[in-house]
This record gives sequence, structure tokens and C-alpha cells, in this order.
Amino acid sequence: MKIRSDILRIYQSVHTWTGITTGLVLFIAFFAGALTMFQTPITQWAIPTTQTLPQVSLAEKDTLIQLAASENETVKRGFTINLDDNLSPMTWVEQGGGRGLRIKDEVRQASLNENGDLITLSTQQNVLGDLVDWLHRTAGIPGKAGHEDLGVVILGVASALYFVALVSGVIFLLPTLVKHFFALRQKKGSSRFWLDTHNLLGITSLPFHLMIAWTVVVFAFHDVMYDGLSVVYGDEPMFSPMPRSSQTQDINTLPPLSTYLQKVADTTDGYTVKSLTFSKLEGPGASLRINVVGDGKIQRAAESDIITMDPYTTDIIYSTLSTEENGLYGALVTSFFSLHFGNFANDAGRWIYFILGLMGAALFYTGNLLWLEKRRKKQPVQSRSNRVMANLTVGVCLGSVFGVAACMLSSKWLYLFNQSINPMYLTIYYAVFFFAIVYSFWKGAALSAIHLQYALAISCVGVPVTSLVMFLVSNNEAWSVTTPGAIGIEVGAIGFALLFFYGGRKTTQRAYQGDKNSIWFIANNAPAHLVGNNITPSNVR
Repeated sequence: MKIRSDILRIYQSVHTWTGITTGLVLFIAFFAGALTMFQTPITQWAIPTTQTLPQVSLAEKDTLIQLAASENETVKRGFTINLDDNLSPMTWVEQGGGRGLRIKDEVRQASLNENGDLITLSTQQNVLGDLVDWLHRTAGIPGKAGHEDLGVVILGVASALYFVALVSGVIFLLPTLVKHFFALRQKKGSSRFWLDTHNLLGITSLPFHLMIAWTVVVFAFHDVMYDGLSVVYGDEPMFSPMPRSSQTQDINTLPPLSTYLQKVADTTDGYTVKSLTFSKLEGPGASLRINVVGDGKIQRAAESDIITMDPYTTDIIYSTLSTEENGLYGALVTSFFSLHFGNFANDAGRWIYFILGLMGAALFYTGNLLWLEKRRKKQPVQSRSNRVMANLTVGVCLGSVFGVAACMLSSKWLYLFNQSINPMYLTIYYAVFFFAIVYSFWKGAALSAIHLQYALAISCVGVPVTSLVMFLVSNNEAWSVTTPGAIGIEVGAIGFALLFFYGGRKTTQRAYQGDKNSIWFIANNAPAHLVGNNITPSNVR
């Protein structure tokens, strides 16, 4: 395909600058997004078994509700019944609530002992998995823009530019796409190798990236879109309000839980109930939110669909399921959510999205490397803009990963020393993140990249080592490491440790024996372990 060279230069410039202005925040969003595929296992892995109460049968849960309501007025405002064996059978929020990252929530858990008596436990809700999801949605940018997180709006703008970068990148790559698609030309210098890697990552996952970019824009600016539609609808509401009961009810007249489960079974096909959340039970507007999961179903939420009922009449008020009642619009909205969350193919889909998310993070990192390599001068001292971008690339990218690793490493130690878990997560993340940025400007991109990668390798190894130490120190099964999710996290931490150790090794080789006119070169004697390795600038990456 023949495209004029001046047109190609325009598209290349558009691709470069849209990519470089959004790459850092999108790296955080994609890396954290990959981890959100296992958000629930991460949270369950972090919570000791002593922080949960034993499950009871479905019939006993009815008794549990009545006992808890008779002893605690807070229960009448709302509570959740969990059908997951890894969770306490009943929980309610005693302090906190609202939207966003709820680090101050105090949760009361309830169950029955062997004699059928009520037992409760007050705990702070662990938000380790929610923290990862919050980083995915906001890139860790705090603050509000109206009622929306500021980080969500910024990522929405970044995703719109990212969409432009994808389209322009494909256009200027078209003339050489067939010839160089799967070529990784290692013998033509590091710049060519990273270019081939960047192009391969981008093209092979292009549909995924286009879909993510578009759905993030919709998520970030849906209120703006609805406000625009108000010009057409005027004072007429676009959506019918959900009917709410105006009657005052008595919690003692709630139907048994089996009634709700039967209602779900009768009105859905292939769905099972995960949890039931009751709200405002003794006032007007009583409601019941039922989280249901379907094997291989397209679902609205990250891990479930939602059915809203009147808890006293069991009339269905609202549902996110793809049904004829929700029409084409409902199916379209559900597909947006499901495609973004990757919840339509069970565990296989989560693993695919996990890998694609990491590939996306690598795409932005390699894009920055290409920008640095293209703008470098043929002299040892590079321009200030090059040095600043190199330092930011290392500090922000590795700092965000290091912050998450440090939170996971510290989690069990915080429980052991009885620290306030959730506020400490935020403190640790931001302390490590900003330390990495400051360190990269202090030591320079090359040296800080080496040190931070080795520090990351140590932190990741520390995760399974900590689990072993906790098993020996606590002298009981305070943390379960026998579930598939927990085992996967421990094994995954080892895998990341090996990856960062290898990366640190290769970065060291390039820094001391690579091209002297590179931002990644360190003008110093090579470490002893590199002497005699027969490494030359042409084969260092």
C-alpha cells in the first residue's frame, strides 16, 4: 500500500504526541486493570481466616437475620447475606458507606455458634482488591470533578487521545505491516528491536485496545452524553423511575431466603445467587439487591449481574440481565460493560484479559522508550526533555507497580501488628510511588531502573516468603493458602519476581556496556559479574 510520505509523517506525529501525553497514566490503568481480573481472590488472600465467621445453612440464615435485627438496630437499615463459603454469612456496615474507595468502613459480621446463639465480629473491611480497582479507574489521581472521581475524567480524556493514537498508528504502519509484522530485528540495534516489539504488541491486541478506549470514554462521560440528550427529551425523563414502596414494613415479616432464591430460579436461566443486600427494611423504599452469576453469561457488573426486588412482595423492580424487557438498549449497555470487564468467558476470559492488560502496559512503556531513542542526540549528554521523560517513565511506571507490590507484601504484617489496614495501604502505595519518582530523578533513569527492578523482584519474592513466615509465626491457619486463588497469587508473585530480576539483569548489561550515546548508559565501570560476558552494544537490549 502506497501512502504519501508527508501524510505518513503527519499521522506519525499525531501518534507520537497523543501516545506520549497519555502513556504514563494509561500504563497504571492497564497494569492495575490486569490485576483486577483477580480482584476478589486478592482481597480474600489478604484477609486472615480469623477475620471471618463460619457459614451456616440457608434455613439458619433466616434465624440469624431475626436474631441480629433484635439485638442491633443498625441491621434494619441494611445488611448483606453472603452465600460464598469463604465469607461470613451475614454482614452490615456500622460506620462508613457511600461510593468510591471506602477505607473507613467498619463492618459487623454475624453467624451462629453450635448452640444456635448469635455471634458477631467487628472488623475493618479490607480494600486491597478495591485499591487495585481504584488505581485502574483513576490511575491513583485523587480528587473529585463534581460527583465523579477526577482520575476517571482524566483517564476518559486520555482514552480519547489513546483512540486517536491507535488509529493514526495503524495508518502510518500500513506500508510496512505485512513485511515487518512478526519481525523482531534484534541485530539492528535496540531502537529497532523496541519498535518491532511495540508494533507487534499494538497490532496483535488492536481490537482489545480499541474496545477498551471506547468503553472508558463512555464510562467517563456518560453524564455528559445524557445531558446532551436532554436537549431532545426536554423536561421528559429519559428513563422511567424505579417503583418504590411507600409503605412502612416490619423486618419480622420478611419472607424466608429460599423464596428469593426460588424467584431467581423461576425468572432466570442458568444464574445462581451470590449475595443478597437488603436496604431500608423498616421505612419507605425498602429494596433488595441480589447479585447473580451466570456461567459464561454476559454480565453488567465486573463479577455479577444485579436483580432488584421489593423484599416483602418479591416483585422484580429492575434487572441488568439481557432480557426482552430491557430491550436493545439494555443489551447494548450490558455488552459495553461485559466487553470492558472480560466477564463473559469465566476464568479463561479473565486470564486472557490479564495477559492483554499486561501487554497494554508494555505497549505504553515501549512507546516511551521509542520516543526517547528517536529524540536522543549522538553525544553522551542528552537533552533535558529526554532526561525528564526517561526519569518520569521509570519513576511512574515502576513506581506504580512497586506501590502495589509493597501493599501486598505489607498486608499480612499489618494484620500481625494490629495496624489500621486500609489507611496504611494508601500511605504505603503513595510513599513508594513518590519515592520511586524522586529516586529516578536523583539517580537518573538508567541506575534507578536497575535498582527499582531488583527491589520489585525482592518485594514479589517477599509475598510467598511472608505467607510462609506467617504460617510459622502464627502457629495456626490464620491465612488460607490452599484455595486456587491464594495459590495463584503466590505463584504469580514468584513469576513477577523472575520477570523483574531478568529485567534488572538486562538493564544492567545495557547500562554498563551498551551505546554510550543512550539515555540508559551509565558512564562507570561495569559491575564485576558482567566482566567477561562478551556483551557488546549490538546485542544488548
